[in-house]
Amino acid sequence: MVQLITGYLPSVILQIFLYSVAPIMMLFSTLEGPVSHSERKRSACCKVLYFLIWNVFFVNVVSGTVLKQLDFFSSPKDIPVQLAKVIPGQASFFITYVLTSGWASLSSELMQLFGLIYNFIRKYVLRMKEDTEFVPSFPYHTEVPKVLLFGLLGFTCSVLAPLILPFLLVYFFLGYVVYRNQLLNVYRTRYDTGGLYWPIIHNTVIFSLVLTQIICLGVFGLKVSPVAAGFTIPLIIFTLLFNQYCRTRLLPLFSTFPAQCRI
Repeated sequence: MVQLITGYLPSVILQIFLYSVAPIMMLFSTLEGPVSHSERKRSACCKVLYFLIWNVFFVNVVSGTVLKQLDFFSSPKDIPVQLAKVIPGQASFFITYVLTSGWASLSSELMQLFGLIYNFIRKYVLRMKEDTEFVPSFPYHTEVPKVLLFGLLGFTCSVLAPLILPFLLVYFFLGYVVYRNQLLNVYRTRYDTGGLYWPIIHNTVIFSLVLTQIICLGVFGLKVSPVAAGFTIPLIIFTLLFNQYCRTRLLPLFSTFPAQCRI
């Protein structure tokens, strides 16, 4: 019982705390003064994504080493080796996070829990007879960062903690079914994003790949395998070159989007 509580309680507390992040980031994006609602959501999406990656991944990784190795950042060249040592110890937390935040959020998304509670209060507490005509739009600023975070966990933990992969596979399979149903039958498309979320997704995937390759470099350093480590360095270089090619070739297409399509 104690192990069950200590295993799931941190993830549940973190998930409850993260529910307040998206509205706060949306408020910050509104204060920035963008013209369109789509720009506000895209800005909030970036902020939520940075917050999730830092607080869910890096803070947990670093906090797992503070008590054991206080010199985590003392030598930058040893960071890959330190990551290779730390991530397996945090694998259980990441798996429980996938269960509590991933699988549970999909069931909540499918049930539309907040909408059910709102309609219940509206009909049976406030005694309002007429039906509301409000149809929500897809919350890009909450769902896109969540999916990208799980992709980051899958990339980084696949080398040292592959046990997380079946849980992520189930999440992405169910996520495809659930989100497809929600986009077709539940949410209303108020505007066309025009693919403006593609640069965010692309940059996050490239970051996940580079971070995974750095972790592999640390793993080969722990195994004292200079040949394998030497072959890993070109992978990092080629990944960064591919990212630069995509930015040069494709990114300008997203900077000349018609203004009337963003509103």
